[in-house]
Amino acid sequence: MSSEQTPAQTSVPESADTAPAAGERPRRLTYAAALAALEGIALVVAGGWILTLGLTGTPDDRQQAVTGGITLLVLALLPLLAARGLWQVRRWSRGPAVITQILALPVAYNLLQADSIAIGAGIALAVVSVAALVLLVNPATTRALGITGPGRAD
Repeated sequence: MSSEQTPAQTSVPESADTAPAAGERPRRLTYAAALAALEGIALVVAGGWILTLGLTGTPDDRQQAVTGGITLLVLALLPLLAARGLWQVRRWSRGPAVITQILALPVAYNLLQADSIAIGAGIALAVVSVAALVLLVNPATTRALGITGPGRAD
């Protein structure tokens, strides 16, 4: 047995999915996972609500309501999978999480242009998206996920 294969080795072996030395999850990574999960849950709730109204209510266009509800339910998969990956400290999860936040910013902007209660939802979405982006690009988060900068093979 070589020194790299000894049973006393305590570090988790690195793979393509896990971060090197996946130990304790930093709080920033936990918060980023929670925000991504919150967005995913909000999409599930909104999609379920629109789908239910489309099937049981009297919408202007039933087909559009059903399609919109199903679309939101499918879109909820991206932040939910990203949240699960961040929670498990998986390297691949940062990309989908960042993409989710970037896509949420134009939606928040459009909600802010409304003359209704949607303004509050736009503010909440913008705050959550910006906060999650800050957490995801934080050096502690990238270190925990084992992400190195360009040209760094450390």
